[in-house]
Amino acid sequence: MDSIDLIYTGLLLILTGAVAGTLAGLLGVGGGIVIVPVLFNLFGLLDLPASTAMHMAVGTSLATIVPTSLSSLLAHHKKGAVDIALLKKWGLGIFAGSVLGAFIAGQVKGDVLTAVFAVVALLVSLNMVRSETLTLSPALPVGSWLNTMISLIIGAFSAIMGIGGGTLSVPVLSSFSFPIHKAVGTASALGLLIAIPGVTGFILIGADVAERPPFSLGYVSLVGFCLIFPTTVLFAPLGAKIAHRLNRIWLRRTFALFLGLTSLRMFYTLLG
Repeated sequence: MDSIDLIYTGLLLILTGAVAGTLAGLLGVGGGIVIVPVLFNLFGLLDLPASTAMHMAVGTSLATIVPTSLSSLLAHHKKGAVDIALLKKWGLGIFAGSVLGAFIAGQVKGDVLTAVFAVVALLVSLNMVRSETLTLSPALPVGSWLNTMISLIIGAFSAIMGIGGGTLSVPVLSSFSFPIHKAVGTASALGLLIAIPGVTGFILIGADVAERPPFSLGYVSLVGFCLIFPTTVLFAPLGAKIAHRLNRIWLRRTFALFLGLTSLRMFYTLLG
Protein backbone atom coordinates (compact mmCIF):
# COMPACT_ATOMS: atom_id res chain seq x y z
CA MET A 1 0.00 0.00 0.00
CA ASP A 2 1.27 3.47 -0.84
CA SER A 3 1.05 6.49 1.47
CA ILE A 4 -2.32 7.62 0.05
CA ASP A 5 -3.83 4.18 0.64
CA LEU A 6 -2.50 4.17 4.19
CA ILE A 7 -4.11 7.56 4.85
CA TYR A 8 -7.47 6.38 3.47
CA THR A 9 -7.23 3.19 5.49
CA GLY A 10 -6.50 5.13 8.68
CA LEU A 11 -9.41 7.50 8.04
CA LEU A 12 -11.70 4.53 7.37
CA LEU A 13 -10.75 2.94 10.68
CA ILE A 14 -11.32 6.20 12.56
CA LEU A 15 -14.74 6.62 10.90
CA THR A 16 -15.55 3.00 11.71
CA GLY A 17 -14.81 3.73 15.34
CA ALA A 18 -17.15 6.73 15.32
CA VAL A 19 -20.01 4.72 13.81
CA ALA A 20 -19.34 1.73 16.08
CA GLY A 21 -19.22 3.92 19.18
CA THR A 22 -22.51 5.58 18.32
CA LEU A 23 -24.12 2.19 17.76
CA ALA A 24 -22.65 0.87 21.01
CA GLY A 25 -24.36 3.59 23.00
CA LEU A 26 -27.52 3.51 20.89
CA LEU A 27 -28.07 -0.25 20.77
CA GLY A 28 -25.77 -1.72 23.41
CA VAL A 29 -23.99 -3.79 20.73
CA GLY A 30 -20.38 -2.94 21.56
CA GLY A 31 -19.74 -1.78 17.99
CA GLY A 32 -18.60 -5.21 16.78
CA ILE A 33 -21.51 -5.48 14.39
CA VAL A 34 -19.81 -2.73 12.34
CA ILE A 35 -16.15 -3.36 13.16
CA VAL A 36 -16.01 -7.07 12.24
CA PRO A 37 -17.17 -6.77 8.60
CA VAL A 38 -15.10 -3.60 8.01
CA LEU A 39 -11.93 -5.22 9.34
CA PHE A 40 -12.65 -8.48 7.54
CA ASN A 41 -12.82 -6.68 4.19
CA LEU A 42 -9.84 -4.47 5.03
CA PHE A 43 -7.65 -7.45 5.91
CA GLY A 44 -8.72 -9.01 2.60
CA LEU A 45 -7.50 -5.93 0.74
CA LEU A 46 -4.19 -6.33 2.55
CA ASP A 47 -3.95 -9.85 1.04
CA LEU A 48 -4.32 -11.55 4.39
CA PRO A 49 -5.41 -15.20 3.92
CA ALA A 50 -9.15 -15.70 4.40
CA SER A 51 -8.38 -18.33 7.02
CA THR A 52 -6.77 -15.64 9.17
CA ALA A 53 -8.70 -12.50 8.18
CA MET A 54 -11.92 -13.36 10.04
CA HIS A 55 -10.06 -14.38 13.19
CA MET A 56 -8.14 -11.09 13.11
CA ALA A 57 -11.36 -9.14 12.57
CA VAL A 58 -13.11 -10.85 15.49
CA GLY A 59 -10.14 -10.57 17.85
CA THR A 60 -9.52 -6.90 17.07
CA SER A 61 -13.23 -6.15 17.40
CA LEU A 62 -13.35 -7.74 20.85
CA ALA A 63 -10.36 -5.61 21.89
CA THR A 64 -12.16 -2.39 20.91
CA ILE A 65 -15.32 -3.51 22.70
CA VAL A 66 -13.57 -3.37 26.09
CA PRO A 67 -13.17 0.44 26.24
CA THR A 68 -16.32 1.02 24.15
CA SER A 69 -18.55 -1.02 26.45
CA LEU A 70 -17.06 0.68 29.49
CA SER A 71 -17.81 4.12 28.03
CA SER A 72 -21.34 3.06 27.04
CA LEU A 73 -21.91 1.43 30.44
CA LEU A 74 -21.04 4.63 32.31
CA ALA A 75 -23.33 6.68 30.07
CA HIS A 76 -26.28 4.30 30.51
CA HIS A 77 -25.66 3.97 34.23
CA LYS A 78 -26.10 7.72 34.61
CA LYS A 79 -29.51 7.31 32.97
CA GLY A 80 -30.42 4.53 35.41
CA ALA A 81 -30.69 2.03 32.53
CA VAL A 82 -28.38 -0.71 33.87
CA ASP A 83 -30.20 -3.52 35.68
CA ILE A 84 -27.89 -4.76 38.46
CA ALA A 85 -30.17 -7.68 39.33
CA LEU A 86 -29.91 -9.00 35.78
CA LEU A 87 -26.11 -8.67 35.86
CA LYS A 88 -26.06 -10.85 38.96
CA LYS A 89 -28.20 -13.48 37.21
CA TRP A 90 -26.35 -13.50 33.89
CA GLY A 91 -22.84 -12.27 34.67
CA LEU A 92 -21.15 -15.59 35.39
CA GLY A 93 -22.81 -17.36 32.47
CA ILE A 94 -21.87 -14.57 30.06
CA PHE A 95 -18.24 -14.64 31.21
CA ALA A 96 -17.97 -18.44 31.03
CA GLY A 97 -19.69 -18.48 27.64
CA SER A 98 -17.19 -15.98 26.26
CA VAL A 99 -14.30 -18.19 27.36
CA LEU A 100 -15.96 -21.16 25.66
CA GLY A 101 -16.66 -19.15 22.50
CA ALA A 102 -13.07 -17.98 22.18
CA PHE A 103 -11.88 -21.58 22.50
CA ILE A 104 -14.32 -22.79 19.82
CA ALA A 105 -13.34 -19.94 17.48
CA GLY A 106 -9.71 -21.00 17.72
CA GLN A 107 -10.60 -24.50 16.49
CA VAL A 108 -12.65 -23.61 13.38
CA LYS A 109 -11.91 -22.07 9.98
CA GLY A 110 -12.54 -18.43 9.13
CA ASP A 111 -15.44 -19.30 6.81
CA VAL A 112 -17.22 -20.95 9.72
CA LEU A 113 -16.91 -17.77 11.79
CA THR A 114 -18.22 -15.73 8.86
CA ALA A 115 -21.19 -18.06 8.37
CA VAL A 116 -22.08 -17.98 12.07
CA PHE A 117 -21.90 -14.18 12.05
CA ALA A 118 -24.13 -13.88 8.97
CA VAL A 119 -26.79 -16.40 10.02
CA VAL A 120 -27.18 -15.22 13.61
CA ALA A 121 -27.24 -11.55 12.60
CA LEU A 122 -29.94 -12.20 9.97
CA LEU A 123 -32.15 -14.17 12.38
CA VAL A 124 -31.91 -11.48 15.03
CA SER A 125 -32.62 -8.78 12.44
CA LEU A 126 -35.75 -10.53 11.17
CA ASN A 127 -37.01 -10.89 14.72
CA MET A 128 -36.37 -7.27 15.63
CA VAL A 129 -37.99 -5.83 12.49
CA ARG A 130 -41.32 -7.40 13.43
CA SER A 131 -43.98 -4.90 14.44
CA GLU A 132 -44.51 -6.90 17.62
CA THR A 133 -41.87 -8.50 19.78
CA LEU A 134 -41.79 -12.28 19.83
CA THR A 135 -42.91 -12.85 23.41
CA LEU A 136 -41.95 -16.10 25.10
CA SER A 137 -42.91 -15.10 28.62
CA PRO A 138 -44.14 -12.04 30.53
CA ALA A 139 -40.99 -12.17 32.68
CA LEU A 140 -37.49 -13.61 32.86
CA PRO A 141 -37.16 -17.24 34.02
CA VAL A 142 -36.96 -17.64 37.76
CA GLY A 143 -34.74 -20.72 37.79
CA SER A 144 -31.02 -20.01 38.08
CA TRP A 145 -30.02 -22.92 35.83
CA LEU A 146 -32.14 -21.64 32.93
CA ASN A 147 -30.73 -18.12 33.29
CA THR A 148 -27.24 -19.62 33.32
CA MET A 149 -27.88 -21.58 30.13
CA ILE A 150 -29.31 -18.53 28.31
CA SER A 151 -26.42 -16.32 29.34
CA LEU A 152 -23.85 -19.03 28.53
CA ILE A 153 -25.17 -19.35 24.97
CA ILE A 154 -25.26 -15.57 24.49
CA GLY A 155 -21.69 -15.22 25.77
CA ALA A 156 -20.38 -18.05 23.58
CA PHE A 157 -21.94 -16.88 20.31
CA SER A 158 -21.01 -13.26 21.00
CA ALA A 159 -17.35 -14.16 21.46
CA ILE A 160 -17.38 -16.30 18.31
CA MET A 161 -18.86 -13.39 16.35
CA GLY A 162 -16.68 -10.68 17.94
CA ILE A 163 -19.67 -8.64 19.08
CA GLY A 164 -20.94 -7.10 22.28
CA GLY A 165 -23.74 -8.74 24.21
CA GLY A 166 -26.49 -6.50 22.87
CA THR A 167 -26.80 -8.20 19.49
CA LEU A 168 -28.18 -11.30 21.16
CA SER A 169 -29.15 -10.21 24.65
CA VAL A 170 -31.44 -7.34 23.56
CA PRO A 171 -33.79 -9.51 21.45
CA VAL A 172 -33.69 -12.32 24.02
CA LEU A 173 -34.54 -9.93 26.84
CA SER A 174 -37.27 -8.36 24.71
CA SER A 175 -38.83 -11.80 24.19
CA PHE A 176 -39.13 -12.02 27.98
CA SER A 177 -40.90 -8.62 28.06
CA PHE A 178 -37.84 -6.83 29.44
CA PRO A 179 -37.99 -3.03 28.84
CA ILE A 180 -36.01 -2.20 25.67
CA HIS A 181 -34.07 0.76 27.13
CA LYS A 182 -33.09 -1.30 30.18
CA ALA A 183 -32.07 -4.16 27.86
CA VAL A 184 -29.85 -1.85 25.79
CA GLY A 185 -28.29 -0.24 28.86
CA THR A 186 -27.56 -3.53 30.59
CA ALA A 187 -26.17 -5.00 27.35
CA SER A 188 -23.29 -2.54 27.54
CA ALA A 189 -22.22 -4.15 30.82
CA LEU A 190 -22.66 -7.64 29.36
CA GLY A 191 -20.43 -6.58 26.45
CA LEU A 192 -17.61 -5.89 28.88
CA LEU A 193 -17.98 -9.37 30.41
CA ILE A 194 -17.81 -10.86 26.90
CA ALA A 195 -14.94 -8.79 25.55
CA ILE A 196 -12.39 -9.24 28.35
CA PRO A 197 -12.16 -13.06 28.35
CA GLY A 198 -12.88 -13.15 24.61
CA VAL A 199 -10.00 -10.93 23.55
CA THR A 200 -7.68 -12.71 25.98
CA GLY A 201 -8.53 -15.99 24.28
CA PHE A 202 -7.94 -14.60 20.78
CA ILE A 203 -4.57 -13.22 21.83
CA LEU A 204 -3.51 -16.61 23.16
CA ILE A 205 -4.81 -18.79 20.32
CA GLY A 206 -3.30 -16.51 17.67
CA ALA A 207 0.10 -16.10 19.30
CA ASP A 208 1.85 -18.71 17.14
CA VAL A 209 0.04 -18.02 13.85
CA ALA A 210 2.54 -16.90 11.21
CA GLU A 211 0.28 -15.15 8.66
CA ARG A 212 -0.73 -12.07 10.63
CA PRO A 213 -0.40 -8.33 9.90
CA PRO A 214 2.56 -6.44 11.40
CA PHE A 215 2.10 -5.13 14.94
CA SER A 216 -0.35 -7.84 15.96
CA LEU A 217 -0.82 -9.34 19.40
CA GLY A 218 -2.19 -12.78 18.70
CA TYR A 219 -5.33 -12.25 16.63
CA VAL A 220 -5.53 -8.57 17.63
CA SER A 221 -4.27 -5.85 15.28
CA LEU A 222 -2.76 -3.19 17.52
CA VAL A 223 -2.88 -0.65 14.67
CA GLY A 224 -6.58 -1.29 14.10
CA PHE A 225 -7.28 -1.15 17.83
CA CYS A 226 -5.41 2.13 18.35
CA LEU A 227 -7.19 3.83 15.43
CA ILE A 228 -10.69 2.58 16.22
CA PHE A 229 -11.14 2.65 19.97
CA PRO A 230 -10.57 6.39 20.67
CA THR A 231 -13.55 7.38 18.51
CA THR A 232 -15.70 4.50 19.78
CA VAL A 233 -15.19 5.76 23.33
CA LEU A 234 -15.81 9.35 22.25
CA PHE A 235 -19.04 8.59 20.38
CA ALA A 236 -20.57 5.94 22.71
CA PRO A 237 -22.04 8.57 25.09
CA LEU A 238 -23.62 10.28 22.06
CA GLY A 239 -25.30 7.02 21.10
CA ALA A 240 -26.58 6.55 24.65
CA LYS A 241 -27.98 10.07 24.63
CA ILE A 242 -29.80 9.43 21.34
CA ALA A 243 -31.15 6.10 22.63
CA HIS A 244 -33.00 7.79 25.47
CA ARG A 245 -34.65 10.22 23.05
CA LEU A 246 -35.89 7.63 20.54
CA ASN A 247 -39.15 5.80 21.01
CA ARG A 248 -39.24 2.02 21.33
CA ILE A 249 -40.32 1.29 17.75
CA TRP A 250 -37.57 3.35 16.09
CA LEU A 251 -34.93 1.88 18.39
CA ARG A 252 -35.93 -1.64 17.33
CA ARG A 253 -36.01 -0.71 13.64
CA THR A 254 -32.58 0.90 13.81
CA PHE A 255 -31.23 -2.23 15.46
CA ALA A 256 -32.81 -4.49 12.81
CA LEU A 257 -31.58 -2.36 9.90
CA PHE A 258 -27.91 -2.49 10.84
CA LEU A 259 -28.03 -6.19 11.64
CA GLY A 260 -29.74 -7.00 8.34
CA LEU A 261 -27.32 -5.00 6.21
CA THR A 262 -24.33 -6.51 7.98
CA SER A 263 -25.66 -10.05 7.53
CA LEU A 264 -26.30 -9.58 3.80
CA ARG A 265 -22.78 -8.25 3.36
CA MET A 266 -21.28 -11.27 5.07
CA PHE A 267 -23.37 -13.66 2.94
CA TYR A 268 -22.12 -11.83 -0.15
CA THR A 269 -18.55 -12.34 1.03
CA LEU A 270 -19.13 -16.07 1.52
CA LEU A 271 -20.72 -16.57 -1.89
CA GLY A 272 -18.37 -14.26 -3.78
